[in-house]
Amino acid sequence: MDKPSHDGRKILTQNRKARHDYAILDSLEAGIALVGTEVKVLRENKGSLIGSYAAVDKSGQVLLYNANIPTYTFGNRFNHDPVRPRKLLVHRAQIRKLKTQVEQKGNTLIPLSLYLSRGKVKVELAVCKGKAAADKRETIKRRDADLSARRAIARAGRR
Repeated sequence: MDKPSHDGRKILTQNRKARHDYAILDSLEAGIALVGTEVKVLRENKGSLIGSYAAVDKSGQVLLYNANIPTYTFGNRFNHDPVRPRKLLVHRAQIRKLKTQVEQKGNTLIPLSLYLSRGKVKVELAVCKGKAAADKRETIKRRDADLSARRAIARAGRR
């Protein structure tokens, strides 16, 4: 069994590509309305957030689209649809704030991770802006520089 992280969260799935493709402007924690078989599948670490996004619909609800939670193998005929839109549980004031941020050109809502917090499945949702190819290269250069610096410090500490 996986151990919870230092802040009490057990990460179920992450959208690693999102941090590479987007600049994260703001993030928040949201609940997610799931059926029982979806929770069982997520506890087995079988969900995927690749290609998923969230949007505020006309009725003022935040929905998560294209999140793939496969069907439960021991489920019956009432099993869930793997890529159905899922309602995110967000306060009304936060919805208004998200709506104004997303209406700005180039911004979108991207789920960064699904995790368990005190037995409840939560979504880390972020307002993101797409990166240009040059920005992506800059991020890779910065990551490589940090890695080489850490290696140099570790080598110096062994001497």
